[in-house]
Amino acid sequence: MPRPKDNSAFKTICQNKKASFEYSLEERFEAGMVLLGTEVKSLRDGKANLLDAHARISKGEAFLIGAHISPYSQTSYGNHDPLRRRKLLLRSKEIKKLTGATREKGRTLIPLKMYFKNGLAKVELALAKGKKTHDKRQSIKEADSKREIARAVRGRAKD
Repeated sequence: MPRPKDNSAFKTICQNKKASFEYSLEERFEAGMVLLGTEVKSLRDGKANLLDAHARISKGEAFLIGAHISPYSQTSYGNHDPLRRRKLLLRSKEIKKLTGATREKGRTLIPLKMYFKNGLAKVELALAKGKKTHDKRQSIKEADSKREIARAVRGRAKD
């Protein structure tokens, strides 16, 4: 008999909800992060923001840039810089693949969400290409039509 999934092993810290609207997401990767102790404690409190963040590969290493992890409130000294560059832990094969992919025009690495997986802080990255204005309008139209269909189905279920 299969065991039920334990939700305590996976805890979402924050998400970049605008990423799917601003970019067309192609391929996703999971990366670990090199963090300081106060950063981990702050993440456990859910004090992080990915809105202006992106990832960059330089000299064969991946870094998370612009992610805001608030200073830990319970410490008196030795707190971290909230916007510092954080090293990402990826396999060398993945780094080589991403290096080639990000050199193409218009492609970038965007963090989608930060979470704890079995007690380790992880970030989900997506290889993304920026959407044009008309693509964003199309996304809005599709979301509106899906919403209307869902309302109609719920209305019929009540009758």
